[in-house]
Amino acid sequence: MELNPLAADARPSLLGLGLGELESVLLGIDGAGPQTRLRARQLFHWLYHRGAASFDAMTTLPKGLRDTLGQRYSVARPEIAAEQRSTDGTRKWLLRFADGQEVETVFIPEDDRGALCVSSQVGCTLSCSFCHTGTMPLVRNLGSAEIVAQMLVARDALGEWPTGRDGRLFTNVVMMGMGEPLFNYDATVAALRLAMDEHGLNLSRRRITVSTSGVVPRIEQLGADLRVGLAISLHAVRDELRDELVPLNRKWNIATLLDACRSYPSRRPITFEYVMLHGVNDSDADARELVRLLKDIPAKVNLIPFNPWPGSAFGCSSNNRIHAFARIVEEAGHASPVRTPRGRDILAACGQLRTESRRQHRLPSAA
Repeated sequence: MELNPLAADARPSLLGLGLGELESVLLGIDGAGPQTRLRARQLFHWLYHRGAASFDAMTTLPKGLRDTLGQRYSVARPEIAAEQRSTDGTRKWLLRFADGQEVETVFIPEDDRGALCVSSQVGCTLSCSFCHTGTMPLVRNLGSAEIVAQMLVARDALGEWPTGRDGRLFTNVVMMGMGEPLFNYDATVAALRLAMDEHGLNLSRRRITVSTSGVVPRIEQLGADLRVGLAISLHAVRDELRDELVPLNRKWNIATLLDACRSYPSRRPITFEYVMLHGVNDSDADARELVRLLKDIPAKVNLIPFNPWPGSAFGCSSNNRIHAFARIVEEAGHASPVRTPRGRDILAACGQLRTESRRQHRLPSAA
């Protein structure tokens, strides 16, 4: 159990700890008393069901225990260094952690749901050529506390505590923010277990999706551990092109990636994300090859109009070209919605997230 501060506070944070870990913390304070398990459940409830941001708010805990916890530990959120709101309702938070490193988290509201796009790393190691985040160096992985904290910040901002309130906006989590979640596997899984806990954030696994650029060895493990939704950042149907757009393809090519998808244990179709790049990957021939590749995989294809960012070498396919591509895929039996760009005006759309964090040290990125 590793405890680190989330905000500019020397006290280690309890956020990101599960029930057993919280019990261990309390054993270190009160000894192995008969009520330790009960107190751990109460503490868990306050952290993840009620969203308490201070120990004083945890009124079912004895005052002496609250005082001791407050002296030794913190439940503070990371600093919100900046917040932006798009004209379409999208909200983006720049979160600063105790070491000064920052990530962006985006909330995208829809009529009947709202998805929080969560980051897993500071920076990214993948260097996908069409992605603004890919121009950043990988600084470090986020801890489970830092991943969970993004969800807590969103609930705070939306006023949706306690968990289970009617009419809530924040219903879905998509691990599609900065970084490759499966290169930070343990922290990502630990955070999502907390998100799914029925006594805590209580998000259904059906409303959680993990996106990967193709870390093949971890895909099978994710299915065994969580069985959440899987999204694949595909973006090309030929290895020569995908090697350029998504360099990870040089390690695990399209055929290897699709074999892993065929064995993924999910009742939901796998989502294949395909950014539409003018004159690069958007021809009718590309669409037909995509259909061929997915012929025996329960699949949904999200067509993503390319979102421009400063210095990008790519352009977005025309609206007519995107819809012609979609028709070919849909006629083959795969849903192929065209994603409506959200938050472009605040650089919050797909592929636009980037902070000014700088490399301090590079963590190993092997799965």
